[in-house]
Amino acid sequence: MAQAPSFRDRHAAPIFALKTFAAAMLAFYFALLLDMPRPYWAMTSVYVTSNVLTGATSSKAVYRILGTLIGAAGAIALVPNLVDAPELLSLAIAVWVGAFLYIALLDGTPRGYVFMLAGYTIAIVGLPVLSTPELTFDVAVSRVQEITLGIICASVFSMLVLPRSVASAVAGQADAWLANASLLCANVLIGGSHDPKREDERMRLAAAASAIDELCNHLDYDAATSASIVRGLQRLRRHMLALLPMFSSIEDRMVALDSGGGMPVNLAMICARIANWLTDGSQGRAEADLIRTALAEVRPALYPDADWTGIMAASLVNQLRNLIDIMQDCRALRLAIAEGRDPEQLTLAFTLDVSGHAAAHRDRGIALWSAAATTLSLLACFAFWIGTGWADGTTAALFSAILGTLLASADEPLPVFRNLYKAVIVVVALNGIYIFGILPRVTTIEMLMAALMPMFLLFGWMAARPATAAIGALLANFIAVQLTLQPFYTADFASFANSSVALMLGVGLTGVISGIVRFFGTDWIARRLLRSNRETLAAVAVRKSWQDRVAVASLMQHRLALLAQRIAAVPAEAKSDAANLRLLRTALNIIDVRQASLDLSLPARSAIEMLLARLAAIFATPGAGQLPDDVLGQLDSTIPFTLREPASETRNQAVIALAGIRSGLFPEAPAYQPLSPEPREIAA
Repeated sequence: MAQAPSFRDRHAAPIFALKTFAAAMLAFYFALLLDMPRPYWAMTSVYVTSNVLTGATSSKAVYRILGTLIGAAGAIALVPNLVDAPELLSLAIAVWVGAFLYIALLDGTPRGYVFMLAGYTIAIVGLPVLSTPELTFDVAVSRVQEITLGIICASVFSMLVLPRSVASAVAGQADAWLANASLLCANVLIGGSHDPKREDERMRLAAAASAIDELCNHLDYDAATSASIVRGLQRLRRHMLALLPMFSSIEDRMVALDSGGGMPVNLAMICARIANWLTDGSQGRAEADLIRTALAEVRPALYPDADWTGIMAASLVNQLRNLIDIMQDCRALRLAIAEGRDPEQLTLAFTLDVSGHAAAHRDRGIALWSAAATTLSLLACFAFWIGTGWADGTTAALFSAILGTLLASADEPLPVFRNLYKAVIVVVALNGIYIFGILPRVTTIEMLMAALMPMFLLFGWMAARPATAAIGALLANFIAVQLTLQPFYTADFASFANSSVALMLGVGLTGVISGIVRFFGTDWIARRLLRSNRETLAAVAVRKSWQDRVAVASLMQHRLALLAQRIAAVPAEAKSDAANLRLLRTALNIIDVRQASLDLSLPARSAIEMLLARLAAIFATPGAGQLPDDVLGQLDSTIPFTLREPASETRNQAVIALAGIRSGLFPEAPAYQPLSPEPREIAA
């Protein structure tokens, strides 16, 4: 399915830089024609809203308008009523910004931009009019008009000038992800024994999958993409969620078989055959059907006295069959997406996870702590303003609100703000050069565009490249604001100096206070991520929540992606367990064994529920370390108890799921030995 990149893909960065600059200049020109009081805000809004992908630009445009309206309404409500009580007004604005930031951090989707913008817009609209509060409504209306103009220009250029759809980006990244996943799985099937390099590759694949999920959030705003393609991409992503834990499970089964006397020759031959099929670009249906037939022939029967080798072989056959089904479905879905066909018309082989809903990790504690740090930083700037009586002190608070919000997700605030200070110096220097060296000589709009073009084309190009996107966008936005372009040249050095000092003061105070308040750092966040997996496993085991396989798989793989960003802070053993998705696989097996147990006898269901209740109690206990040895004993007595049930497919699934729980929680334990199940009495 891989295709050569198109012209617009190969030259995405310069195309984005050119059309964004053109949109910004058009917005500025129309703002001048309409006699708007701050035309530079229309220009700035273009750079804030624009994205390389059309759907992402559209979603941000909608959310930016909504957030601006909410923030402007807050300014209208608070500033005129509290302007005579600066302490109370400062507290109200700081709490407003912190509260909306908390909601935005918890949301974690493009929709969160509404709350983020609603938070700091109150500072942008309200703080500059403290000396003339009667103008608050007029300024708020102007702000909304200027932003709307910028958004319209950005959206029109994004849709009409060499547009790039989110769907094509998602499809391209999904193709690359599936190709890398196929290579990883083929390596597992051929290599067999455990290889630490595969752990790193699984971490990279989890991070890449998280990036695909973020792009998928913009699909609904991709006007050029049909509903069938959107549904196809969403179905494809659900299938992809099942692959990483499946790869780890296959590797564990192969290792167990090798250590228990060696892989059966016929099963080893099928593994090699599947590896060849995975690396073959065509992945033909005929070969897949032949492999399924071969797997059915070698699948061992599970008798009441089945040993660990037999159970592992049956489990491996089951996983290999699911692997064939998923990969074949993925190819069928990609063909349907490429042809624009409705995926609902496809007959898919893998139906276990087709109806679930994806979930993402959210940490309320960290969100609250980060929002509190921004609130305190803003209060510090307000205190400096009130204490000194410096009129431009409110400008420091304004930048504190913006930067504290934009950088609230950083694990280590101080290094980030230290690097930001370098960008601030660049902004101040460039503004000085333009305001006092270039703009006084500009006499026409055409000359202004020519003067601004080199700088903004560079920043637009940087904003379109992943490696420099953050700094490029920041430089473009801040310089557009700080230049304060107006119809006439009115700059003076005193105003420039006060504004520059206020900017640096806002950055400095916010960085220092955020660093003090958010002292926990990357190590603490990584530990919380690891602990949250245990809490999810406890919830699954106790049947409290998370009985959706897709939700559990997406949630834990999102955490793996977040851990991959902090891998240096993760202990080696915890990294190995996380990369091998042991807790995720255990949670999925718990869901499977509980579902399969519905068709078992009451004594067998009771034995399984007792085991799951024990696991839930252990994992729900904060600070619990290694699992007690008697849990392994309870598992080893539940397996034969289940094997004594009448032979059926659901009985086999329950046994395989119990074996999956055992290998997930006790990877280093000796092989299971058939035991006589303990007698159990069931209360009437």
